[in-house]
Amino acid sequence: MLSAFTARPIIELKQRDKSRIESILAYGDRVLVGLNTGSLRVYRVNDVAPSPATPADQNPSNSAPASQADTDGTASETAPATPAPKPTDLLREVEKFSTRAIEQLAMIKEANVLVSLSNYAVSLHDLQTFEPVAAPLPRTKNASLFAVTSNIVKDPATGIPEIISRLAVSVKRRLLLWTWHESELSQDVTEIVLAESIRSITWANANHVVCGMNSGYVVVDVDNGTVEDIVGPTTIGGTAGGQGRFGAASAAGMGYSYMGLGGYMPKPLSAKLADGELLLAKDVNTLFINDAGKALEKRQIPWQAAPDAIGYSYPYILALQPPAKGSLEVRNPDTLSLLQTIQLPGAAALHFPPPTSSLAHAGKGFHVLSDRVVWKMDATDYDSQVDELVKNGRLDEAISVLGMLEDALLRNKTETLREVKMLKAELLFRQKKYRESMDLFNEEDVDAPPERVLKLFPKIIAGDLSGVPDEKQDESEPESTPRKDSSEHEAKPDVAEVASPTRTGGFAKYLMGGGRKPNPETASIASSRKGSDDDAASIKDNKAQDDKAQQEKDLMAAVLELNSYLAGARARLQRVIDPATGKLKPRKPQTTATTTDSSGNAAFTPYVVSPPALPTTTAAATTEDDEELERDLQARFRVIDTTLFRAFMYSRPTLASSLFRIPNFCDPDVVNERLVEHNRFNELVDFFYGKKLHRQALDLLRRFGSPDEPDPAAPGLHGPQRTVAYLQGLPPDMIDVILEFAEWTLRKDADLAMEVFLADSENAETLPRERVLSFLDGIDIALEIRYLEHIIHELNDLTPDFHNRLVELFVRQLGEMERGPEWDGVMERLVRFLRESAQYSLGKARNLLPKDDPPFYEAQAVVLSNMGQHRQALMIYVFKMKDYAKAEDYCNRIHKALSPQPNAPTSSSPSSTRPSSATLVSQPNNPPSSVQLSSSPEEEKPSIYHTLLSLYLTPPPEYASDASRLLAPALDLLSRHGSRLPAASTLTLVPDTLPVADLASYFRGRMRSANSAVNEARVVAGLRRTALFGSEVRLCLGDDSGSLGGGGGVGAGRNRRVVISEERVCGVCHKRLGGSVVAVLPEGGVVHYGCLGRVGSLKGGGGGGGGVSPRLGSSLQSGSMSLRFSSSVGGGGFGGQVAASPSVAGSVRSSAAEGGFWG
Repeated sequence: MLSAFTARPIIELKQRDKSRIESILAYGDRVLVGLNTGSLRVYRVNDVAPSPATPADQNPSNSAPASQADTDGTASETAPATPAPKPTDLLREVEKFSTRAIEQLAMIKEANVLVSLSNYAVSLHDLQTFEPVAAPLPRTKNASLFAVTSNIVKDPATGIPEIISRLAVSVKRRLLLWTWHESELSQDVTEIVLAESIRSITWANANHVVCGMNSGYVVVDVDNGTVEDIVGPTTIGGTAGGQGRFGAASAAGMGYSYMGLGGYMPKPLSAKLADGELLLAKDVNTLFINDAGKALEKRQIPWQAAPDAIGYSYPYILALQPPAKGSLEVRNPDTLSLLQTIQLPGAAALHFPPPTSSLAHAGKGFHVLSDRVVWKMDATDYDSQVDELVKNGRLDEAISVLGMLEDALLRNKTETLREVKMLKAELLFRQKKYRESMDLFNEEDVDAPPERVLKLFPKIIAGDLSGVPDEKQDESEPESTPRKDSSEHEAKPDVAEVASPTRTGGFAKYLMGGGRKPNPETASIASSRKGSDDDAASIKDNKAQDDKAQQEKDLMAAVLELNSYLAGARARLQRVIDPATGKLKPRKPQTTATTTDSSGNAAFTPYVVSPPALPTTTAAATTEDDEELERDLQARFRVIDTTLFRAFMYSRPTLASSLFRIPNFCDPDVVNERLVEHNRFNELVDFFYGKKLHRQALDLLRRFGSPDEPDPAAPGLHGPQRTVAYLQGLPPDMIDVILEFAEWTLRKDADLAMEVFLADSENAETLPRERVLSFLDGIDIALEIRYLEHIIHELNDLTPDFHNRLVELFVRQLGEMERGPEWDGVMERLVRFLRESAQYSLGKARNLLPKDDPPFYEAQAVVLSNMGQHRQALMIYVFKMKDYAKAEDYCNRIHKALSPQPNAPTSSSPSSTRPSSATLVSQPNNPPSSVQLSSSPEEEKPSIYHTLLSLYLTPPPEYASDASRLLAPALDLLSRHGSRLPAASTLTLVPDTLPVADLASYFRGRMRSANSAVNEARVVAGLRRTALFGSEVRLCLGDDSGSLGGGGGVGAGRNRRVVISEERVCGVCHKRLGGSVVAVLPEGGVVHYGCLGRVGSLKGGGGGGGGVSPRLGSSLQSGSMSLRFSSSVGGGGFGGQVAASPSVAGSVRSSAAEGGFWG
């Protein structure tokens, strides 16, 4: 049992004293004792060293010293030579305090008043002199009991807190209430009449009192006098005047009403608990309520017998059994379990310190009194109580008590509670309640260290942290244990066999609490005796198999629940440390301290918050602490992840791969061993990738992927697919590894393997390109060309060396290939690249191309074109290739590249085909006939078509024999591009013998081109005249969207006017405008001319206006003054004379603000 309290007798009446103790009042170091004779004794309690705790089953009065104070306050005649200090000293005895027995004592400290119940009346005495103040108190005749309370209450009118003390007295059915404000007794007495006689009174709070009656309980609001029945699940309250479960007993049920013998009526008991709760009890039935009288969902206290008195001493519920039994029960208010029973012979009443507004635990200890003895019940140290509960195996009670106690009462409540919960979790685990155990380990305030949890599991799950012995160790135990005397084994061979349990595995043995192995010698004797009994042997084998199956089933259930604990522990670690980098996360500046559990393991919870801020001088020490903390957390993370992997492999092997896809701290050796053992090479590759052990992973992929036939152990890894996907995920800084393991994939499947270098990913695009080109050059020139085309065309790499290298490789590949469709495709790619690229060296490219090889003629022409040698390029097309269509296409491309875009002389976009031989220049006011055609560059400089035409009509001497053959393409050129060939230079090339009819299409093209230029100029001139007309209309009449003179203006454009009344003020200085010179703003506002420069600053803009105060022009009214503006457009504003109405003398000028408000 728990030793929550120890009984220490402090007052004991001597045998010759015939008085009896009726009541006591303890406060401070004083104890007032009311006797049955009406006398009041005042004792002082001395500070005495605590005696050893009294066992719960002993009578504490037996150990009381014989020299304790008696009724005369004198020492015993038989005192020892060195008397022990007295627990109390009698200071005073007031013999005439009352004429009858003093049944109840209480005090109101703030008023210095002692309240007593004697002779069926309540009296008030001075607490110091014990002189009567009001003896008896009026209206208290026939009083049966009273209760007092003191509380700090805010005044409803002023809100100022004050101490309010109240006295509640029961007089039969009446409840009388007196009130002390501060220390003054109020003259008003409140009287509340209930349905029955009141048998118990307990203050629930400052303004509610619970009254117990025979029929039940009621809660009374002393402020407004309302009475409410207490009704709960047990019907302990019942209805007022009714007979509920705890009401008056009937004659048939509880006794007889015969010849004056009444039935037994249990007394209604009540006690105030902590946190605004109250306990109601009648007979053996109980009900918990709150201070408002509402029943709480709690079960009843399992009392074996009805108590005589109940009470509460933090944090326990107390119940005093009848004096004949003389015992005090201490129960946990949370679990309602019996924690301690203290034998107190003859104990009849309980006395608790007066209620105060301080902490709940401030009134430690209470008193128990009998007719002759007063015991002081001292509370033992709370840490000792918890330790005792844990030692006795009452872990639930220890957790409950720790939850009720305040932090200040324990050395380290957080760690103690954490340790007890872990012990409880271990107990649940041994009881095979795995889920409850792991949930308790996983609670936020517990967060059990993984080392402690893993001690409960066998080595297959926990590794070296396992605390469960292996089966091999179990089998070797008998050999290491000393043998007993052989005679003993021979004497009792059968007993040894029967008593020894069936041999089970280590985990089952651990759960069962271990077991003694059978002696091998005894087992051999037993086997020799029963060797012929085959049925018995088979039964034993079946039982062993069943035990093994049950053991595996239990382990599987435990591992499944372990997964949830490991996941929770991992999530908590991720709050502090980043699993991807292994570094501590930034922490908020909070104060904490590193604590350790009972096993010496550092508690994890303090790691969640930051360490306290340290001075600058300890920055190095802080860094070292952080590094050490980081290492510890990494080690813990490694234990958790490795165990989680083992648990997955044992219970759910398919989930192991999910762990490898996230950053983890699994031990590579353990993972490698277990996965290889189970032939799970796919998961092993994923793990190696997550741990950045790329070489090991790629070695594994090459081992299973390179053979021609798939390996049965890992058929999914056959081929280069997995290796290529793996290499694509490697960063560029691992180029050595990438190139090393990409070689066999390129030789196996080049198209697939090239995705390592050509994929649309950041890794592929950022690889060192020189290294890749050098690597591919040693494998296949086609792969190098493919990579160069990729980085040049798709990645837009403008490195000249790469462009030159691509030209060189094209020429080299063409020289090595046989002529055919594939060769033609490569040649086409070369020509296209030479035409599009501008980064390769033209001279080097020209030297690389064969001069006399006809297939390379077009490539030579492209290079010459890029060099600006258009005539030489056209000579190749015309005389060597004899491809006149390509020659004309060549001219078209050059012409587009050199022609400017329409309406954009500075642009050189080659996509425009609109002729730009003339630039139309016209003035808005000039008639269309004045539009002139200016000379274009084509009239001054021969175009590319002229060059081609000259080659057709005047070929070089070495090709003079082809002159007649070239006449037809020349006429086609003149027919299609005659508008681009100036007449003056073109006609000089035409042979004199050529009929004019053959040039008809040329002349039509030239005339059509000239007419188009003239017509375009006319259209432009007409559009400009239309725009001019629109501008003049807006100037005269204003915009179509509305009047420009908004805000009071009339008309628009040059007809715009504003009206200035006598009340109108300037929008800047807010003074009247009157006859001052004013300025009108574009939006209609009117300001003084001198205020015009400040208009822009009103809206935060720059100088010159552009913004006006919202008040400008807001008060225009028609009437006094009309300003009409007549001005011509010019500059950025408008101005001129303003004509005023006859009521205004003088002239007013109007001007726009600087920077241009108008136009």
